[in-house]
Amino acid sequence: MDIEYLKKVVEAALLAAPAPLSLNQLNALFADDEKPGHGLIKEALAALDADLEHRAVELTEVGSGYRLQIRTTLMPVISQLWTEKPPRYSRALLETLAIIAYRQPITRGEIEQIRGVSLSANILRTLQERDWIKVVGHRDVPGRPELLGTTKAFLDYFNLKSLDQLPTLAEIKDIDNLEPELELTHPNPDRDSATTEDTDETQQEEGAGEETPSEEHDIEAPEDQKAQTAEKPAD
Repeated sequence: MDIEYLKKVVEAALLAAPAPLSLNQLNALFADDEKPGHGLIKEALAALDADLEHRAVELTEVGSGYRLQIRTTLMPVISQLWTEKPPRYSRALLETLAIIAYRQPITRGEIEQIRGVSLSANILRTLQERDWIKVVGHRDVPGRPELLGTTKAFLDYFNLKSLDQLPTLAEIKDIDNLEPELELTHPNPDRDSATTEDTDETQQEEGAGEETPSEEHDIEAPEDQKAQTAEKPAD
């Protein structure tokens, strides 16, 4: 199959898709007797990536596949197009997410032991509703507590191909100097706070022992996360 034609098909598919596309999904676009195979598709992707080198959009590989998105360097300007404010995440929620990402699979009790405070059910519910974490099994101990792990949607949101691309704990030791591209925090119980969503609700539903807030540390979602397929410009 001609690489130039395949490159155009791949580009069109990525522009039209509402989510990243895997090699299998791209290969499935063709009839059985015309399937190019993963090798040719990767060649087409490489050629497309080279074509986009000096363009406003870039080809990115994330956990669930490939996507076209606005270049991160342009997002501070382009984000002015959206009137809605990006979601804000509290330090407590991000600490919980970071612990799960680095220590998975992990139980709720183990998270509480690391953070030194009781974990609000609202934090876990929020992370699950956003499809960033899921139950991946059960610990083989009395009570069989759930084991939590991250999802491909987590990788996609933070522009990661795999968990191997997470920064090392040494690199994120200083919470206040985190790069905005990856809002993951190092556990620090002394600086704990409740999530923005559950400050009042948690006290009513979970009791005084759950996530007692001392100071709010809301952290705004990184602007480049708006550069998903929904914002991809067509030529």
